Amino acid sequence: MKKRTLGRSDLVVSEFCLGSMTWGSQNTMEEGHAQIDCALDHGMNFIDTAELYPTTPQSPGTVGQTELIIGEWFARTGRRSEVILASKIVGPGNSTVRPPKTGPISPETLRVALEASLRKLKTDYIDLYQLHWPNRGSYHFRQNWSFDPSGQPKDQRGEFREILETIAGFVAEGKIRHFGLSNESCWGAAVWLEVAEAHGLPRVVSIQNEYNLLCRHFDLDLAELSHQEDVGLLAYSPLAAGLLTGKYAGGAVPEGSRASINPTLHHRRTEQAEAATEAYAALARAHGLEPAHLALAFCASRPFMGSVILGATSVEQLATDIAAAEITLTDDVRSGIEEIRRTYPMPM
Repeated sequence: MKKRTLGRSDLVVSEFCLGSMTWGSQNTMEEGHAQIDCALDHGMNFIDTAELYPTTPQSPGTVGQTELIIGEWFARTGRRSEVILASKIVGPGNSTVRPPKTGPISPETLRVALEASLRKLKTDYIDLYQLHWPNRGSYHFRQNWSFDPSGQPKDQRGEFREILETIAGFVAEGKIRHFGLSNESCWGAAVWLEVAEAHGLPRVVSIQNEYNLLCRHFDLDLAELSHQEDVGLLAYSPLAAGLLTGKYAGGAVPEGSRASINPTLHHRRTEQAEAATEAYAALARAHGLEPAHLALAFCASRPFMGSVILGATSVEQLATDIAAAEITLTDDVRSGIEEIRRTYPMPM
């Protein structure tokens, strides 16, 4: 499998990353371990998790189970050195990680979260430590329809510097290697870079945002920032929570699927999204491709891509998705994608 360097770091990651947010709810420990084995057997070396996981569904009774499952795999196998591991601290407002509601990310909460993650993961260090979403809020997860930054504080550089100084301390302690963002905007990423440069602090190496054929916000300002500043995208939901596989066509809800737990797929299931999905599926089949392979190969081909995060609920599903690594889209397929995009530019 192809490897890519994240940002200006020494992290060389596989073009597909193993997502883990179903482990501990939809998947057992044994199933999670089987997925890790499968991923490594196929040349993947990158696993993404978070203190919040699993999220299918999110529950105080299961929060943190995913990191425990990964930690047990490290303990059982002794293969920690073969994995580039990413995790995240939850942003403010969540009511499951540190009830009643998680406060803002700060030096204090960073220390609590990191130490807890290291214990659960049974490791001395995390390769990439990410802020799950900004303290000031985010336009991701369909919040773009009502996004209004006018209430934000005007200058947040002091807060950013305090967080980066804390991150720098963790790097010095050997507890993390690199720093990344998630659910972030172009302005936010630019200021994190500015503060790091001004004060000699850890530089952002990646941004983990949603990206798929139905959600292409990253193609604009963030793509430009990625190119100019060497900050790679870690694309989550590259199949739009399963929509782009075609398995929900005609209103179907397969037993055990994400939609059986969250019927709207976090508001991704709209009339426009279903129509766009049908168009992409027809394009794929016209060129002898599986719809999922079209969607994943498209993401992997983007010039700003650091790694595409694959979330699966079975080893068979994971192996099928990994096969997209062998696909190169033709010019005709790329043209067809752009034609559909113009018809359905923001379907969800």
